[in-house]
Amino acid sequence: MTYETSGNSALPTADQPAAPPRHRLRWNKVPEVTVYFWFIKVLCTTVGETAADLLNEKAGLGLTGVSVLMSALLAVVLVVQFRTSAYRAGVYWLAVALISVVGTLISDNLTDNMGVPLELSTTVFSLVLAVVFVVWYRRERTLSIHSIDSTGRESFYWLAVLFTFALGTAAGDLVSERMNLGYWLSVVLFALGIAAVAVAHFTLGLNAVGSFWIAYILTRPLGASIGDYLSQPTGAGGLGLGTVITSALFLAVILGVVVYLSVTRKDVTGPEQAPRYAA
Repeated sequence: MTYETSGNSALPTADQPAAPPRHRLRWNKVPEVTVYFWFIKVLCTTVGETAADLLNEKAGLGLTGVSVLMSALLAVVLVVQFRTSAYRAGVYWLAVALISVVGTLISDNLTDNMGVPLELSTTVFSLVLAVVFVVWYRRERTLSIHSIDSTGRESFYWLAVLFTFALGTAAGDLVSERMNLGYWLSVVLFALGIAAVAVAHFTLGLNAVGSFWIAYILTRPLGASIGDYLSQPTGAGGLGLGTVITSALFLAVILGVVVYLSVTRKDVTGPEQAPRYAA
């Protein structure tokens, strides 16, 4: 599925004033939205769920200690990502995988350590994400990921990604656990939600950027539900593979696809296009 396309797309777009040339890079800092993008994104969300559980269970650092460690590692990788002048598949997807873990840990800390109800955390993360989008758009006049070509836009992008993961974790847990739907039914529910967004985009003309971000948010609880379904014990409604096997399996697939994309560059956008960005 692709929801955002480059400037010459027939999808709904709006001309927006370009940022001053001195603030813009020649290359976009994120990959083209292709089937590879969505495939790795779902895998990363699954790993975010299972790896967070694995580290919490095996590392012996406690939920807070693991959160600090993974946040520090994410900060290092994001520094590298910001210092690159163009999209690099390995760095980018490592950042996504780590931010998936950190987003999960943020939600888990609020629920497990601070006793915040999932209903409240889901609401708060939704409001915070909405604020990020509003401020981002008011400042940059676009939310298109095909215009992540300045430090400011990249900062808003990663901030939005972080809160989509935190929101997706809380919403996924709310649906699968508090509403007692179970992991398998949650997978079906969120998959149908993404399918509905695709139909609305391709047949009803739903805005490209809006449909992209809705689908991006929904892939988080989808991946988390898949991870829980595979890793949790059979008595809890899972397949009982465990967090170690599930995390290792998905990490291996992610690594293989990222290496493939690094070599073939099939998800690399071209040089900066004319400043036409989806509204």
